[in-house]
Amino acid sequence: MNRHQHRGPGSPPPPPRAHEPWTPGDSAEILLVTGADVLRGEVERIVAAAGGQLRTVQDVAEAAPFWDAAAAVLVGSDIRGLPPRRRPPAVMIGLEGDGEGLWHLAAAVGAERVAVLPDAAAWLAEYLSRSRAPEAGGLVLGLTGGCGGAGATTAAIWIAQAAAGAGIRVLLIDGDPRGGGLELALAAEETHGLRWPDLAGVSGSIDPAQLEESLPIAGGFSFLSWPGTRDKAAGVDATTVAAVLDAARRGCELVVLDIGREREALRAFAGECDRIIVVAPARLRAAVATAWLLQELPPVDTALVVRASRGAALDAPLIAGSVGLVLQGIMPDIRDLAGATELGRLLETGRHRAVRRFAAGLLELNGGGDS
Repeated sequence: MNRHQHRGPGSPPPPPRAHEPWTPGDSAEILLVTGADVLRGEVERIVAAAGGQLRTVQDVAEAAPFWDAAAAVLVGSDIRGLPPRRRPPAVMIGLEGDGEGLWHLAAAVGAERVAVLPDAAAWLAEYLSRSRAPEAGGLVLGLTGGCGGAGATTAAIWIAQAAAGAGIRVLLIDGDPRGGGLELALAAEETHGLRWPDLAGVSGSIDPAQLEESLPIAGGFSFLSWPGTRDKAAGVDATTVAAVLDAARRGCELVVLDIGREREALRAFAGECDRIIVVAPARLRAAVATAWLLQELPPVDTALVVRASRGAALDAPLIAGSVGLVLQGIMPDIRDLAGATELGRLLETGRHRAVRRFAAGLLELNGGGDS
């Protein structure tokens, strides 16, 4: 699957480009760019605890000679620019008082992650430890709906099912605590295994094999869901999310992440994705909603899937062009899909030839449903 980065609403679709993930070289040095004494002090303690080597500079001009060689680049919330033609910073660092502006600033400079200190200290220490000794891992593919009811959960299940059928080691993760529980769509609410609330408070490194063994299985793949009950479930913080996704990435070839559309879920999960697919119906209001959603997404390679429907007002290329995303595929219109969703029979619909062909196209699999 080609990777394409989203642009602003109304801009033309970007041309395809090769994605070359940056891999740290021999340097284990962490670069911090900030003129704020409080931030510098917080990060110095965290890096010392992680056993790392820190270089601190006060502005981007001073940072430029060290930027590309660093194992990770941290940029403080007091910094408003980047050296020209450099890779994006790994983490935007801020304090609780920075509020919403921190997230907008991170998006503006293209930061891969955001760490609000001191709450994210444990997560940042773990992240920096991994940055000095990166491990090969699987792809994290996120899905979100351009509007409510777009079908992102359905697409996520179909993709995971197709990947598992092709022999790919895949994990499906429910990223929306208010989405009603992915397990219900799989008719697997009684299946034994851990759910998100069972992992509340977990931090540090999680053994990938132990995580996989502890999770329920449906459709030939493991999944991690929020409970499909009316009871309010215990939440998980950013440290737990990062630890779980790190273990998932290290233990699986593919992690399919059903992000949801809530701002909280987008912040927690979208930045962990290598690619994001936005699912949107071919309707004008969906296109407008999708354009607004893109402003909430981090600078991750993003593509569009248009959900086919009878009597659709717009065609798929027009929708893609209007929101500035590359059209990655067209999600088929399956008869009585709404009923199958309500009855937890989505895995049955995933066996349809059109669905298998759709999912195989997204995964670039051969022979996706001709049999």
